[in-house]
Amino acid sequence: MQRHKREIVHVGREGWLFLIGGTNGVLDQYRSTWRWWQLLRGWAKLIRQRSARARSLGIRYAHIVVPEKLSVYDDRTDGLVFDPGKSPARRLARRLAGEAALVDLLGPMRAARDGPVPLYYRTDSHWSHDGCLLAYRHLMRACGAVVPPDIADRPRFDTERVRDLGEKLPDRPVERASLCCIARDAARSYASPLVESYEAADRAPYLHGGAHVVYRNENPAADPRTLMLFGDSYAHFAPIMLTGLLAESFREVHFIWSSSLDWRHIEQVRPDLLVTEMAERFMVRLPDDAYDLLDRSGPEDPAHLDSLPPFPASEIV
Repeated sequence: MQRHKREIVHVGREGWLFLIGGTNGVLDQYRSTWRWWQLLRGWAKLIRQRSARARSLGIRYAHIVVPEKLSVYDDRTDGLVFDPGKSPARRLARRLAGEAALVDLLGPMRAARDGPVPLYYRTDSHWSHDGCLLAYRHLMRACGAVVPPDIADRPRFDTERVRDLGEKLPDRPVERASLCCIARDAARSYASPLVESYEAADRAPYLHGGAHVVYRNENPAADPRTLMLFGDSYAHFAPIMLTGLLAESFREVHFIWSSSLDWRHIEQVRPDLLVTEMAERFMVRLPDDAYDLLDRSGPEDPAHLDSLPPFPASEIV
């Protein structure tokens, strides 16, 4: 099936939308090419190196890849020709089979895709709260941590809006979805000047890379360890999604929005647990782990923030 190279969103069955294009060329990632063979070899090497370095510091390391919606719900794409068996997440899992550092989410999510609740939003590239909750449980198991017994019973509320894939279609479909008020015990104890400047200008949804926050949880039942998470929008610096769930589980959680690690900062904090999270589509670029958090710690120019429109631009591509 020939597709237009500029096509970004595919409309599947029953209004399910899938990201297939953009700057990451999502659909092209499901092909066996020499470049992807090199990339996957590089990813396997990087994860092993990270694990070894963390272990030398007495830190337990885990890496999770958030599967692309195509990789989980290929049965709902309606005529899209691609091989989900060649997804980057699946191929990486084969390379690192048996190694504890990689927490496989693709298998569990595909197994649960026909359950009573969707694991992804129908018109968004991101996982739903229930999809995030499933991933969180598998990560907690990999960290040797106990899931708080009431974490799934936090208050829910419904919201309706045009989501990131829907906003790319002419009819801009509205989706109603169930969200969760995760935060209860944890409180933010630190936000970098960068985060504070975006929040002060009411432009926090625009902030992506470089965001740095710390959450403290004084509940005596919380896991007493410190966890540091390098991730993206599937974790987020707000107490939502994966960061929010982890903050409700551990004594202290540091979140840094970056795919690359800052080992100087890691050695300074010395967390008990180091977790890296990345959306599958971003595996097209291999991090160099030369990130310097201090380079992105300063406040943003207020004039720049005031020039941003009131609603955030899509970050999915």
